[in-house]
Amino acid sequence: MTLAAAHVNTGDTAWLLAATALVLLMTPGLALFYGGMVRTKSVLNMLMMSFVSIALVTVVWLAAGYALAFDGDAFAGLIGGLGHAGMSGLGPGSVHGTVPTLLFATFQLTFAVITAALVSGAVADRTKFSAWLVFVPVWTLLVYVPVAHWVWGPGGWIGNALGALDYAGGLPVEITSGASGLALCLVLGPRLGFKKDAMRPHNLPMVILGAGLLWFGWFGFNAGSALGANGLAAAAFLNTMAAGCTGLLGWLFVEQKRDGHPTTLGAASGAVAGLVAITPSCGTVSLLGALVVGLAAGVVCSYAVSWKFKLNYDDSLDVVGVHLVGGVIGTLLIGLFAEKAMTGGTEGLFYGGGLAPLGKQLLAVVVVALYAFAVTYGLGKLLDRTMGLRASEEEEYTGLDLTVHAETAYDHGVLGHGAPTGASPVATSAQKVNTQA
Repeated sequence: MTLAAAHVNTGDTAWLLAATALVLLMTPGLALFYGGMVRTKSVLNMLMMSFVSIALVTVVWLAAGYALAFDGDAFAGLIGGLGHAGMSGLGPGSVHGTVPTLLFATFQLTFAVITAALVSGAVADRTKFSAWLVFVPVWTLLVYVPVAHWVWGPGGWIGNALGALDYAGGLPVEITSGASGLALCLVLGPRLGFKKDAMRPHNLPMVILGAGLLWFGWFGFNAGSALGANGLAAAAFLNTMAAGCTGLLGWLFVEQKRDGHPTTLGAASGAVAGLVAITPSCGTVSLLGALVVGLAAGVVCSYAVSWKFKLNYDDSLDVVGVHLVGGVIGTLLIGLFAEKAMTGGTEGLFYGGGLAPLGKQLLAVVVVALYAFAVTYGLGKLLDRTMGLRASEEEEYTGLDLTVHAETAYDHGVLGHGAPTGASPVATSAQKVNTQA
């Protein structure tokens, strides 16, 4: 056994291995969640935007992303170095805290993966898949990686110089994805028929299944961020459960009062809103704080998703209303509910900490949101002017499943009968889709 290996805690390592697998499962869960919310003609495209993000982000993360986010501090708390580019110099004996460095890097990779996939929900039904293949790796390096370094990296200015708290990703994951989704919405413009045609979820059981997988994976997301099998992990685990529940109930309460009926989509969305908000605060607030954080997110986000109709931006699957707004709520409420027993020092306003913690949280939120929005807007404009970011009207009308992937999620034809002899399968499927639109 090497000297480095002697410092590895097997219990912590076993837990982080499981947590990493749980967080990776969240991306397929997100694919189902998003896939059920779109119309039948773009289900597969929606699934593909999430699944391909796993491969794209993994490649750039191993090449340079991990090093730039966590390999020291190369420039005044803004970005890391490239000493471990390509994971060079990191082997089985390398240790981060009490776990192997390779495992820590993989755990952080799964966060980067789902963050990129989250952005896709804002631009569903109208984004060129080829442009998405370029957007994801470039966005990961330009937006996610720097913010991850600011918050969690050695010497990162938000986590160190500013002293703002973010336990599991309210800033790098939720706020960056929400602000970036808003930027792409504005670059692309609304879907055909926005505010005119009904664009209801086509498969609510799929939405509920996706939300359930997200909730399941979120325990790895939040409790895994303790990087150990310990009491803090247990507290984060319980806070995650509690906030998901109050988020669900808060959303349903608003629906019942406002619309007269609670919905399955509302239940799924409310749970996700509560989980989003507790992500930055699960390791900084008590159980009471977690209940309040989840409830606040469920109530506020249920109203926020309708802002797109008033402000005329087409956030297809409510990434802005849930992830940006929920992330802001959870990050700011740390400044009110943080407890010394959880943080080891910082206390929120309600526990005698004064206004300073809230001010730090607010500054971090504003800077990250503006940075993510500005860089994503610029990247989106660049892609739109070079290779084109939006699918054609014909592709959007027919559906991206058929026109891009030459597949359909559901076969509405007669069982046992294929395309007529000599006919193109794509053309034949297009006829089916058009006749059933």
